[in-house]
Parts: sequence; structure tokens; C-alpha cells
Amino acid sequence: MLHYVGILDGANDVWGVRIADIDGCVGGGSTPEAALADAITALRDVVAHKKSGGHPVPSPSSVADVLARGEIGEGETAVMVPLVLDAGRNVRANLTIDAGLLEAIDEAAERSGITRSAYVASAAREKLMRA
Repeated sequence: MLHYVGILDGANDVWGVRIADIDGCVGGGSTPEAALADAITALRDVVAHKKSGGHPVPSPSSVADVLARGEIGEGETAVMVPLVLDAGRNVRANLTIDAGLLEAIDEAAERSGITRSAYVASAAREKLMRA
């Protein structure tokens, strides 16, 4: 999985993350975590849009490169933003998990009105956003 360098800044309840290599790709929120989550979504959407339109997608720079370019100012922090793109197709995958956990997943999925697969995919996306 690719990671882009994000630049986090903010204070109090206003936070933002801008993606160093992709102009205009930003996320925001009331906490640093919310801003990062929004930046992950923005990165996915911007890259998908660029690809669908036949536009080039810049390769991610290293943190060292971003620092060397002087893109991180005083009070700002580098954060890694994962790029998780939907492929537009589903694949079958066999997973081995505890029977009790599977039962809990099925119950939660039913309460949510979604399938087991959709529930597990949603949980994986949330976990990736926090990684």
C-alpha cells in the first residue's frame, strides 16, 4: 500500500492535513484524527478522479524529501496518509477467525442491515484509517 506524506496543522478544534505531492488534496476536522481520516478519504477520491480522467498521479515523496523541500513549517507535523483505492471489483477471500467473533460480526452486520462482507470491509477501512 502506498503512503503519501500529509502535513498536519491546527489548534483547538480546527485541524487540517494537506497532501504534499497532490495540490489541492486536503482534509479537515475538529481533531487531528478527524482531519487525517478526512485526508485519507480526500486522497482516495482525488487519485481515483485523476486516474479515471487519464491524468497522471504523482508518486509519493519520502518524508525526507518533503522536509528537504521545506514544505513543513513551524508547528506542523508530517503524517503518513495511506492510499486505499477501490478496485471496482469484488474478490472472494477465505478468512479464518474465531467462531465467537464471527457470530458477533454476523449479529452486528444484521443490526446494521448489511452483509457480513460489507461489515468486515467497513471495519477494515476504519482500521486502515487509523493505521
